[in-house]
Amino acid sequence: MPPKYTQEQLDKIYEKLPEELKEAIFSVETAQDIGEVGDSYGVTDERLNKISEYVGHVLMGLLLPQEFAGVLEKDVKLPKVLAKAIARDLNRLVFYPVKPALEELHQMEIKVTAKVVTPKPEEEEKPPEEPGREDKYRESLEQ
Repeated sequence: MPPKYTQEQLDKIYEKLPEELKEAIFSVETAQDIGEVGDSYGVTDERLNKISEYVGHVLMGLLLPQEFAGVLEKDVKLPKVLAKAIARDLNRLVFYPVKPALEELHQMEIKVTAKVVTPKPEEEEKPPEEPGREDKYRESLEQ
């Protein structure tokens, strides 16, 4: 269970944050993303408030993004599969856009569990050609 912070402690930490993270903490978009993810998984308002609190802790550097799913499971008391799914979605929607600022805050590379990957077109595997041997079965592609 992560430590509890007083409002005074949180205010002091907030003041030292990069502007990008300050904006993310109080942005309408972040709140909407949290709400939409919670709604999509049928999370109660009480649990959603706790999730929002821990999203804030990640954005303030008090909790690593990699630890987020575990906290949702243990402290918010979500089933492991649900905690991982919510953490993955919030990682993609909330944490990934501010990843460089979070890395700078933590002075380390943060492992993102929900990377957006554009698949590369697969190249056909060609058998290695033997030198000096022409492939008589291969037709020209040009017409």
